[in-house]
Amino acid sequence: MTRINIVLLLAVVASALYLVHVSYDSRRQFVQLERERNEARRLEQEAERLRLQLRTEATHVRVDLAARERLHMSVATPAVTQYLDAAPASTAQEARP
Repeated sequence: MTRINIVLLLAVVASALYLVHVSYDSRRQFVQLERERNEARRLEQEAERLRLQLRTEATHVRVDLAARERLHMSVATPAVTQYLDAAPASTAQEARP
């Protein structure tokens, strides 16, 4: 009878230790899950901010303003447009030495 009691006591102690280990592991995984959820929320907010910035930067007015100010471009008018006649392909080949 004493051996059975000792075996049962060891089984109860092992079960209790396993329960503590599983509880600790569960808490650790929950904390990791919350971190990942927070990171996902942060990344989603950043993605939305970048989409908004892209829409803002891609407007015609914004592109026109950037072309004029940064690239010093102007609107092509008929006065500044040069029209060239396309030479036939055979003429272009003959012109080469």
